[in-house]
Amino acid sequence: MLIDRLTVAPSRVTVMKSSTNNNEIDPLSTFSLSGRVAIVTGASSGLGTRFVRALHAAGASVVLAARRADRIEVLSRQLDGTLAVPTDVTAQGDLERLVASTLERYGHIDVLVNNAGVSGVISAEDEPMEHFRSVLEVNLMAKFALTQLVGRSMIKRGRGSIVNVASVLGLVASGQLPQASYSASKGALVNLTRELAAQWARKGVRVNAIAPGWFPSEMTDQMFADERSVKWMRRNTPMGRTGQEHELDGVLLFLASDASSFVTGQTIAVDGGWVAV
Repeated sequence: MLIDRLTVAPSRVTVMKSSTNNNEIDPLSTFSLSGRVAIVTGASSGLGTRFVRALHAAGASVVLAARRADRIEVLSRQLDGTLAVPTDVTAQGDLERLVASTLERYGHIDVLVNNAGVSGVISAEDEPMEHFRSVLEVNLMAKFALTQLVGRSMIKRGRGSIVNVASVLGLVASGQLPQASYSASKGALVNLTRELAAQWARKGVRVNAIAPGWFPSEMTDQMFADERSVKWMRRNTPMGRTGQEHELDGVLLFLASDASSFVTGQTIAVDGGWVAV
């Protein structure tokens, strides 16, 4: 029996069938995003940049959204068929412009990756209310505002996939790393994911979330620069190590594509076992 091949090019992933035998299956074809349009927020650094590259490699036309215009414009020039739209996710006008620009350029939206986020390590008794509100504004309110705008467009077409980037700290407490506002925002995002999935399931729109464990990113730079913090992360992760950015590619493409066509309302932890113990 002939075996299908997956060819990975620097900028695209193409599924190639080695036979036209109708009895053969092509399990990789459902992961293709060819012809799809995806928006990624927080696209200027870290995991957001990796998400853009992974979606683009799978065939999607990707819209890069972030406040740092220079960074997303440089990345967009490297990837054919992408669009950079400078965006402050806490500004409703920016979100409306982001959606309008995407629809004007591509005509539709198939995937939204809600990735933009902020954090801050402050003990609960000392955290100013202004800081608590600002974290929820970015990590929860802004995600709902953009999801609502994109969701309306997806509902009209009767299809779409929304992927919220949550965190293991939305599933379990940290304790030793005090982040009340961050944990609260991510926990709320997990349940918002369930609620929107339930409301929109029969309208063709799927809503799921990824809960990363400890991955190097701009947000975690200080932790990864501190030897004691790195030892703490490794010691408390059953796999004994932190994640590598490519280890989120699989779950992202699964949730964004038709490979997960019967999956909605789920939060998938990619954490080396962090929430299992």
